[in-house]
Amino acid sequence: MSGNGGLRIGIFVFDGAEELDVVGPFEVFAEWGSHSQLRPTVSTFSWDGAGVRLAKGLRILPAHGADDVGPLHVLVYPGGLGTRPLLAEPGHLEWLRQIRKQTPIMASVCTGALPLAAAGLLAGRPATTHHEHYDELTELDPSVLVDTEARYVDDGDVITSAGVSSGIDMALHLVERLETPAVGRSVRSAIQHPPTQSGQGI
Repeated sequence: MSGNGGLRIGIFVFDGAEELDVVGPFEVFAEWGSHSQLRPTVSTFSWDGAGVRLAKGLRILPAHGADDVGPLHVLVYPGGLGTRPLLAEPGHLEWLRQIRKQTPIMASVCTGALPLAAAGLLAGRPATTHHEHYDELTELDPSVLVDTEARYVDDGDVITSAGVSSGIDMALHLVERLETPAVGRSVRSAIQHPPTQSGQGI
């Protein structure tokens, strides 16, 4: 990612990730760089650096692989049908546990919460996901406190958001939280995204 010393955001991409889960937050964070004193940079990365085909056919060539993406301040984990194979990969879940130790904020969009739960990262925490997958989230970890109302749930170092477009709201919330509400409003205005239902903070 950028070597400018600013805040670093990485969006993990994989085959079957939902398009808007990826590009919605990417758009917000990329626009943020034009309004910010924090010099944020955002980049995509896949497991091995190879290109991926998203859920509806959009192909992405990520900038990095997991081994060379470098330290991140925020990791965004999208949802989509492609999360299902990852739930059954012990190596991937262990990678999530390890990267959690060195990443200040882990954020999921939609069913991206499921791998986080499978890795034990949502144990005992409030969280949300796509409304059709609340039961699946609970089955993965019965201790998760599922919020069925919020568009995103900010639990400090872990943030989860509901279905698809809510990832944009979560990203805008992060801009406000990590910088200022005024900067958040500037980014929201630039992308012409109207205010929506509030999330839930800690």
